Amino acid sequence: MVGKYRWIICGLLFAATTINYVDRQVLSLLKPLLEQKFNWSEKDYSYLVIVFQACYAVGFVSFGKLIDKIGTRLGYAFCMFIWSIASISHAFVGGTATFAAVRGLLGFGESGNFPSALKAVSEWFPSVERSLAVGIVTAGTSIGAIMAPATVPWLAVKYGWQAAFIITGLSGFVWLLIWLRIYRLPEETARLSPKERDYIAHDSGVAEMPEFKGRWIDLLKLKETWAFALGKFMTDPIWFFILFWLPSYFSDRYHLDLQHLGFPLMAVYCSTSVGSVGGGWISSFLIGRGWKVANARRFTMLMMALLVIPLCFSAQVGTMWGMVGLLSVAAAAHQGWSANIYSMPADYFSKSMIASVQGIGGMAGSIGGMLFPVFIGIILDHYRSINNINTGYYVLFIVCGSAYMLAWLLIQVLTRRKSVSV
Repeated sequence: MVGKYRWIICGLLFAATTINYVDRQVLSLLKPLLEQKFNWSEKDYSYLVIVFQACYAVGFVSFGKLIDKIGTRLGYAFCMFIWSIASISHAFVGGTATFAAVRGLLGFGESGNFPSALKAVSEWFPSVERSLAVGIVTAGTSIGAIMAPATVPWLAVKYGWQAAFIITGLSGFVWLLIWLRIYRLPEETARLSPKERDYIAHDSGVAEMPEFKGRWIDLLKLKETWAFALGKFMTDPIWFFILFWLPSYFSDRYHLDLQHLGFPLMAVYCSTSVGSVGGGWISSFLIGRGWKVANARRFTMLMMALLVIPLCFSAQVGTMWGMVGLLSVAAAAHQGWSANIYSMPADYFSKSMIASVQGIGGMAGSIGGMLFPVFIGIILDHYRSINNINTGYYVLFIVCGSAYMLAWLLIQVLTRRKSVSV
């Protein structure tokens, strides 16, 4: 037996990602309530999303460099502290401007989650298990998205909307105490067996990448960096749309109130956990069967891209549960895609640069997530003004359904080399 301590670390990363997505989802779930309290239009709400995404983008680059410099343990702790404080602070705002300010702080803090978690995966898992581990970690986004509609509306109705922000924010501090007590590098972990430590250190699945000798800015000269960044730029906004606008979609099209949003949202988000783990498992299975790492990732990502395309035909779906099914497949495919694209930097770059590359890709995804809401707000406000809001959503679903295939084609063009130049 090799040992299983590394999976305890994976569980901690999963828990942090779950908290991350619960905290960011609270606003979208309370949107029908808060837009009346603060008199928000669709554009007003889209601006709050843009503030979040802008700070998320800045934070990605900042945390990526910081985590590579001070290490995963302290870097992760720092970003968890910031976003937990920001989440709680939502309960004490007095207007739209202050709401935007704490929303920005939340975005900045939350941006450190994936650079930290994925660097930790590269430190604790060999390539043959890496996609599966990443899939489990990204499943936290799914579980967080499930937990939020299951708990936040209930908390808001029973205790007030402020309680929803406070209670979810406090969970981060519980995780922080456990993280600081447990996490160390494998070579510094006394509880790790010598056999498991040797298994982690000797990665037979892929050659060790040479150390990158250039400056941080020189990463932008590499095609592999741009492949990862463009893939994130084109597909992250789709996931943000599902997170931030799906409650409004069900409210607008099917007239669901706050107390009845939970079941359809939970059904969609439950499917994403299957996609996260399944997408990671498929590529890990193929690598274990002798496929080259890059080929296994590409094949799995192609499968996921094809599964999102039916979303383009949402106008032909008449029933709510039929639409729930279509969205469930697309959301699961996104998570399967994410489990593999998040693994790409570890396949092409040395461990010392992984968080920096993740930061660049995360920033690109956030810029896309910042631009797409502007388009969303314009489209939905236009079609709402002519009493045809459903058509506005159909237009958006066509964009969502085609994004992954285009991103996959770009990645193929840019990742023809096996490793980065030194």
